[in-house]
Amino acid sequence: MNKNKITLSLTAAITLGISTNAIAAGFQLAEYSATGLGRAFAGEAAIADNASAQFRNPAMMTYLEGTQVSVGAIYVDPNIDVNGDVSLLGQKVATTKASDIAHSAVIPNFYISHRINEQWAVGLALATNYGMETELGGDFLGTIFGNQANIMSVEINPNVAYKINDQFSIGAGVRYVMGEGHFGASIPNNLPQTGIDDIDNLIGAAQGEDLKYMEGDDAAWGWQLGAAWQINDANRIGVNYRSAVDLTLKGEASGAYYDIATGSAFGSKYAGSMALTLPATAEIASFHQLTDKLAMHASFNWTDWSSFDKLEANIPSYKPTPDLIKEENWEDNYRIALGATYQYTNKLAVRTGVAYDTSAVSSEHRTQTIPETDRLWLSLGAGYQWSNALSFDAGFTYIFAKDASMNESLDVDGTPIASFSGETTGNVWLAGIQANYRF
Repeated sequence: MNKNKITLSLTAAITLGISTNAIAAGFQLAEYSATGLGRAFAGEAAIADNASAQFRNPAMMTYLEGTQVSVGAIYVDPNIDVNGDVSLLGQKVATTKASDIAHSAVIPNFYISHRINEQWAVGLALATNYGMETELGGDFLGTIFGNQANIMSVEINPNVAYKINDQFSIGAGVRYVMGEGHFGASIPNNLPQTGIDDIDNLIGAAQGEDLKYMEGDDAAWGWQLGAAWQINDANRIGVNYRSAVDLTLKGEASGAYYDIATGSAFGSKYAGSMALTLPATAEIASFHQLTDKLAMHASFNWTDWSSFDKLEANIPSYKPTPDLIKEENWEDNYRIALGATYQYTNKLAVRTGVAYDTSAVSSEHRTQTIPETDRLWLSLGAGYQWSNALSFDAGFTYIFAKDASMNESLDVDGTPIASFSGETTGNVWLAGIQANYRF
């Protein structure tokens, strides 16, 4: 990718993306391996299937022998609809709907680990846990609140692990996060008339034009820490903490909103920036070998979304002071997962799992730009040991996203101009494959 292109308002781009409620809370992506996908990512910080384990707990590399490589991808197919009522100057003017607004995507990953000796192991992870893409057509009458958003990110994550003794291991890593994307909002193609000539003439001339368009870039560093406790031969507990990542986003803004506000020629560009913190996360997980063939595993995850309380942009040529884009008032998110692995034969293992992912925003603050809602995961997967060195994994998940109401309004100098009141509905299919090789 180019060095990075992340939205001038990365948070605005993502929170304006309707599909964010379908994969993980906020704008997180949980899909880091097909192995974990098959058990709904239950027990990840306590399981060492292959080199991908380091992304959720670097300490687990002390459980891997030799040099191991894992490479794979997960296909995400969201089916998200938005429908509701549009009002102008306090009067309902139309009912509108947008279908399948979230684009399908393939999320790749690559991992390598190396056991140096009995105590030390090192590894490298190339993956992502942030990303999304949505597009609402110009015929949807709510595009003034956002009509497109695209975010892609890549994380380069070198790790090291140390085995203290037979019971305890620790691990740590640094994270270099890069990304690219853009965000846009536009005037709908067929916005109904208000009956006020000045407003109708202005809307008519601007139909289909960008209201706001933003793009930019940034990269930043973070870190992670992990530990594992082998209670006995059959039971293990793992913990992991991933730090917040502070981004200062720099890029360009354009659109009629800025042109009119500054008296500039249409099509002008405006340099700007925004501070954004990607929140810290933590996981505690357990692994239990109940019989020779059956193992159970569980996870409890936390994300510090309460740190995301508002959006403020700095666009000096538009406004000398920070511009408050939106009060967000997000809340911490929690995820609970329970899974099982059954060794059906010496070569074939089957997996299953269920997870419940809570919303990062309450009903009081949910709007079209934050369609966050609770999600239920149902997963199935399998692993096949092709040879002593080569194995394959596959996983499949169906996500039920709870229907969520939303409300949004556009004010100009404190006067409500337009509003949208509606609902988002949908579901997501996930399918992943992965190959693992041990040297």
